[in-house]
Amino acid sequence: MNEALKLLWEELTRCVNCGSPNFKVSSYIYEVPLIGSILIEHGVCSQCDYRRTDVSMLDFSQPKTVKKVVKSPEDLRTIVVKSSTATIIIPELGVEVYPGVDAYGYITTIDGILERVLDIIPQDCAEREECVEKVTMIKNAMEGSLPFTLIIEDPLGKSAIISENLEIVVKEEEL
Repeated sequence: MNEALKLLWEELTRCVNCGSPNFKVSSYIYEVPLIGSILIEHGVCSQCDYRRTDVSMLDFSQPKTVKKVVKSPEDLRTIVVKSSTATIIIPELGVEVYPGVDAYGYITTIDGILERVLDIIPQDCAEREECVEKVTMIKNAMEGSLPFTLIIEDPLGKSAIISENLEIVVKEEEL
């Protein structure tokens, strides 16, 4: 096993998809260069193959907002750690993705976030002009021809963008 990956615990529990007692959950701490310690929780059911993974930063504090202006194709390869509690906003593209009850965290790139946004656009999008325009804008942004700002708002401060050119706003705790 990779020395940077340490198993914390494993257990079998009931699968939320099929109800069998064969859902194996494993939790790991992973030391990621330039990021720090992250928690990876992964579960898989041997009965129905349902899978669930969540990733979050272990080093967190107050609520924070992280902003990255994306100006070039190189910026699209910037690493992002998005926790399950984070909201993603891209004002120039009209994108707002809020965490739901079943939200999960992940590690990706800025380009990967845009791909995920395209994946959740409704199937009937091609029938609506406004939707087609939005998809075209997102694809242009993915090619690096449309600058935009990625904003991640995280109430637990567990998300991160790994880049030198960032704006980070830490919100003071309210008394």
